[in-house]
Amino acid sequence: MKFSALTFNMQFGQGWDPIDPDRAPIRLDETIAFLRETDADVILLQEVEQARPGGEQPDPPPHFTRLQAALDGYHGVFAYPQRNPDELPFGIALAIFARAPLGDFVAHDLPPAPISFEFDGRTVAPSHRQLIEARLRLAGRSVRLLNTHLQAFFMINGSSNDHPGQRDRVEAALRASTEPTLLAGDFNCGPGETLVEQFAAAGYRAAQTTEPTWRRRPYVMDHFFTNDGLRVESLEVIPTLTSDHHALRGEFRLAA
Repeated sequence: MKFSALTFNMQFGQGWDPIDPDRAPIRLDETIAFLRETDADVILLQEVEQARPGGEQPDPPPHFTRLQAALDGYHGVFAYPQRNPDELPFGIALAIFARAPLGDFVAHDLPPAPISFEFDGRTVAPSHRQLIEARLRLAGRSVRLLNTHLQAFFMINGSSNDHPGQRDRVEAALRASTEPTLLAGDFNCGPGETLVEQFAAAGYRAAQTTEPTWRRRPYVMDHFFTNDGLRVESLEVIPTLTSDHHALRGEFRLAA
């Protein structure tokens, strides 16, 4: 049994403008058109919503609501992270969409490192991040889907090697899995960070580690990881102007 999956940091629908990327317009319709074009059975999204001042989290979430209405035939799950009054005006929240029903949905909190940093003339604390999961039934078998978005320590003069708490919690979830498992997301890996090696030691292989997935710097930050229950049939990095990230699309087969 084979299925396709897409992982994409959609940057809340903000497109890419090489002249002024931080002020590029938000065009969610273009994001939706891109997602439809990829024609994936499973879609794992990061930065679904744009953070708001004071950590406000509208309910229902506006972008997820539009995506859910536009992606006809897909079932969706969504979660905000814990609120942060210091939330920066970037992207937050995770979603999974699939052409088959999703069950056993859980959102895990990934606490921030106990540090602070300067942003726009003020001292702020990092936000909580998330790991969300759901199960998909394929040909009578269960596949565990995991989606995450970790802290970008390289943006605040740090490294996840020195602050491994979030990735350690993800590793613990991977080690606890006894079924075919697909982990996807934006792991915000900077040069020299050893996340890929850490997950490999837990039995999870990265589908690709050489082609950059971020436009702002040539970093491989977005990944699929699989255990022995899944085989990677193909993997493509898809450039798109609908975000500052590229998307990854893979074909996966359940192992015998």
